[in-house]
Amino acid sequence: MVNPGSDNPSLRYSWTVVFVLMLAYVSSFIDRQILSLLVGPIKRDMHLTDTQVSLLMGLSFALFYTLLGIPIGRLADRANRRDIIVWGVSVWSLMTALCGVVGGYGQFFLARIGVGVGEAALSPAAYSMLSDYFPKEKLASAISVYSAGVYLGSGLAVLIGAALVGMGSGPATVTLPVVGEVFSWQLLFFYIGLPGLLLAALVRWFVREPARRNLLTNNAGQTQTLSIGDVFRLIGQRRRGFLGVTFGITFTALVAYACTAWIPTLFVRRFGWTPGQIGLLYGLLITFFSTAGIILGGRLADYYVRRGHADGKVRVGLIAAVGLLLSSSICLIPNPTVAVALLAFPCFLVAFPLGASSAAIQAIMPNQARGMASAVYLFVLNLLALGFGPTLVALLTDYVFHDEQAVHWSLSIVILGGSVLSLLSYAWARGAFLSDGTRIIRMERI
Repeated sequence: MVNPGSDNPSLRYSWTVVFVLMLAYVSSFIDRQILSLLVGPIKRDMHLTDTQVSLLMGLSFALFYTLLGIPIGRLADRANRRDIIVWGVSVWSLMTALCGVVGGYGQFFLARIGVGVGEAALSPAAYSMLSDYFPKEKLASAISVYSAGVYLGSGLAVLIGAALVGMGSGPATVTLPVVGEVFSWQLLFFYIGLPGLLLAALVRWFVREPARRNLLTNNAGQTQTLSIGDVFRLIGQRRRGFLGVTFGITFTALVAYACTAWIPTLFVRRFGWTPGQIGLLYGLLITFFSTAGIILGGRLADYYVRRGHADGKVRVGLIAAVGLLLSSSICLIPNPTVAVALLAFPCFLVAFPLGASSAAIQAIMPNQARGMASAVYLFVLNLLALGFGPTLVALLTDYVFHDEQAVHWSLSIVILGGSVLSLLSYAWARGAFLSDGTRIIRMERI
């Protein structure tokens, strides 16, 4: 095997790095999404509304995740990306464990902000690294496998929560050494947070910084150093493709976050299911169908690229948006067995374009700008999708329907609106890729 730190790492080692980074992504999404099955006990013990809980699931995390993503992305263009990831995994794991000792809503909110600060370090650095490990005709597949951690983590979060939520039927509080008395459900944050420190050690030991490829050069063939202004100028030159893809995946992700946050609560409130029942089934659907969706979407995008289609990555997003539009009424089905079975379709579709869209952003930017461009892309995605997906559902339930039993209507409205906006955004981006396909895929000189 070629030395992993050399200019030509072996393909087998490159795929192993994808797997290790995917484990980190799985860990981040377990930490991020575990609150979706704790809505009931959190509301009960902290005396909160749906909107307050939704802010813990969304805006508290997204606030600093998005704000710090851009400077961290800038750092990823200039520094050792592996070390940035190690630091991020350590921080979010410790802050997740800290959620197990918070004594009030304000402390909980701040701890969730800390989780976001750590997780902001992962994807900009990971996307940039993978672009150096893989050729462009394999990049969408590689980023899709890495990004499958989103759905493996979300699904496992629901499954773990379903397995451990029974602790809520025992004593309301437990007393821990040093920590003192905490709510019983807070133990879950220790169980999922502290093992992340072992994962940080795995990344530090195994993953090596790859040589940077596709560097922008001047007319003399010298590698250029890009200022922040240069990066934004490059984004501006490709704004239709960049923004169209960014908003396309953002509105798809908004639907995904809304569903992950509120589908379990919908089944509890509307059908009288226990959190364990819906958690097991919905967790399995996310784990298998969303993971299959993102991997197949990446492979389809790479197939289109090999066939010479400049809009190949965008086509995957259009397919997903149309499918989601047709699936928007599933939450209104009155039969819980039929409804939960049909959820396999949106689970598959929300994942289908993520890897392809992320690869599209990498493909149109030179190496020196990929980390920061990825951070801008993730800034928009997470601020809107994660910050407002769960909260839009809660706002409709609390302030439009004034009835927590109407959460199925709130979800359907968010799915319908998100899929229409995603379809329009990808259609706008596709025009740029088709009309200027050669230039938008190749690196340009500034």
